[in-house]
Amino acid sequence: MPSTPTAVRPVPPAPGSLGAAVRSPIVTLRWLWSAYMTPGRPGRSTTEQELRWIYTAWLGAFLLKMLGSSWDVSWHFRWLRDDLAPPHLLNSAGTAVVVALVVFHSYTGYGVDRRALRLMQVGIATFLVAVPVDILNHRINGLDITSWSPSHALLYIGTAIMLAGAIRGWWLYAAPGRVRDLVSLGLWLFFVENVVFPNQHQEYGVLSLQAVTERGEYYAEAELLDFAVAQSSTGDYGAAVEQFMLPVPSWVHPAWLICAGLLSLVVARMMVGLRFTATAIVGVYLAYRAVMWVALDAMGFPPSVLPLVMLVGALCIDVAITYGLPGWLAAPVTALAVYGAGLVQDAADLLPPWNWTWWSIALVVAGFTALWSAVDATARSAWLAGWRCPAEPGAPALETPVAVGGASLR
Repeated sequence: MPSTPTAVRPVPPAPGSLGAAVRSPIVTLRWLWSAYMTPGRPGRSTTEQELRWIYTAWLGAFLLKMLGSSWDVSWHFRWLRDDLAPPHLLNSAGTAVVVALVVFHSYTGYGVDRRALRLMQVGIATFLVAVPVDILNHRINGLDITSWSPSHALLYIGTAIMLAGAIRGWWLYAAPGRVRDLVSLGLWLFFVENVVFPNQHQEYGVLSLQAVTERGEYYAEAELLDFAVAQSSTGDYGAAVEQFMLPVPSWVHPAWLICAGLLSLVVARMMVGLRFTATAIVGVYLAYRAVMWVALDAMGFPPSVLPLVMLVGALCIDVAITYGLPGWLAAPVTALAVYGAGLVQDAADLLPPWNWTWWSIALVVAGFTALWSAVDATARSAWLAGWRCPAEPGAPALETPVAVGGASLR
């Protein structure tokens, strides 16, 4: 006896416009679920319009996370930690969207190859593991009042890995053109912001400390300061407050800004390929920080200095790569130019403490030179040539595959 054929579930009609989709979110979600939540493997055929919708959602998710994290730093220079504080909830909303996107990619295979999907999965897993670790750390060790802690590092690392997956997926499959360039710049903006995020502790701390020493004004609530003093190894109130506001040695800020922040810009410039990629990313980042400064200050939160020296480094990177200068030559010039700009910003009292000893500067310059040279070597390697090829177990065999994008690494 022949089996009865399974009825195909009808797909609801698509919303007629973006406005209609926003006005009827339930109908839109029903359509999205029926039309796209079907099983597939990485490399599944995805149209350019579908790619734009998917990666616009990625941009929206990380915008929420960036807004929440920016507010969170200023928040923690005023009040004691609270798991349900508004900036934590805003960041969590962005994380929830990221989780939904990773589940979507994992189940459907749309818009990713296997390597991009693995990066997304490992990144969000690392981040989600870091959240309870961080909460447990606070419960056991008390208030963690520095961005430079192991549990916080796990959060940054997880975010960086998942962003690397999104950057790869978009880089592989988006068609060349203005949209691909703009989305790539947006994803790299979030990547660079995440990399330099720990430095914000010193950038907020220096102004908070100035307010105390010069005007006798405390941005932080008394409860927070008392807690910081109780956690301090010294009984001296002033030393404990300074340790809370500037908890790491003075070499950390310039070393991290140059060897991590500028190195990310080197890779971004090579991948995106636009002449002023690094300058554009840093310009938008600094403009965002300035707007957040004004908004947070208007709400009564502590202000921060801006790492304006990054703009000098970004411009040097763009010029060096545009004219084909090798890393061993461009890196020391770039690092020394940033230190020179740092002298100017420091003279205006708008820079966290930097270590100006010759040996500290020499180590940072040497480290950045080695890292940029390693990036150059990787760009010429056979390994990278293989990495640039998509791993697509779900690529359609009988259909024309999606055109693979990807700018030159020079």
